[in-house]
Amino acid sequence: MQKTTIFTLTLLSLAILPAMAQVQTELGQVWTDFKSYYGDMEKYFQKNLSENLNPVEAQSRIALDSAKGDTELKIPNPVFAGQEVRKKIIEQSYRSESKASRFENNAAVRANGVSNELNRFITRGSSEAILGKDGQKRTQEKLENTENTLEQIASSAGQTESAKDTYIGNLGSISVPGNPPAGTNETIRAITLLAQLIGFTQLQTIRIQEAQSQFLGETFAQTIQTNQSLQYSNLNLANISQQAEEANRARRVDTSTEAARLLRATSQLDLFGRQKVGK
Repeated sequence: MQKTTIFTLTLLSLAILPAMAQVQTELGQVWTDFKSYYGDMEKYFQKNLSENLNPVEAQSRIALDSAKGDTELKIPNPVFAGQEVRKKIIEQSYRSESKASRFENNAAVRANGVSNELNRFITRGSSEAILGKDGQKRTQEKLENTENTLEQIASSAGQTESAKDTYIGNLGSISVPGNPPAGTNETIRAITLLAQLIGFTQLQTIRIQEAQSQFLGETFAQTIQTNQSLQYSNLNLANISQQAEEANRARRVDTSTEAARLLRATSQLDLFGRQKVGK
């Protein structure tokens, strides 16, 4: 009976230890992590919008606010933000500038430049939320919690094996007569030990499955964040391609204009020379 009591206390202590450690585990809190991530993005927007988009800060801020979703996250859509700031700059140009001034300033070109800078600004905010001070702190805590959880899983597996060995050892010490009557103390002890082992094994299995669910949640959240970062990168690459195409087009126009100017100057010189020869 003493062996049964000691074995029961051992099983209970092994079951309680992982539960105590689990209180410190923060894996699986994906919604909290996303709110912190986008909160850091918003802080970056508030602190750096004036510095990066000073001449058109008001239009850029309105475009950013308009591009945020209706959910609690308020994620800015860089495509919609770019469209909004382009539209506002062009509309303002048509309201406040004369036709000659519009031709010289070319509001459409300036609006495209502001739109591209706003997209880069949003991308920098995303990078700041991940690589900034608070972002690195969250990453460190997540890695530490992951390592602790993995250690708990390994410890749970070892404790289950130890409990199994203890059960087999205690079961071997029980002497059961050839034809034991039902309800004898030895039979009750054997059944009790087996029930305790099954219960402990099931408890450890549940804890391992819970940790696995947390890992799956973290993987899903990281996948969403990675896809978002890829979309920002794709958008910036598209903007770079567009800028390169516009630069090539402008270069061709400048070349054609220069060629036409040289042709006109050459024609005038030729005409002037012919007039002198004719005299």
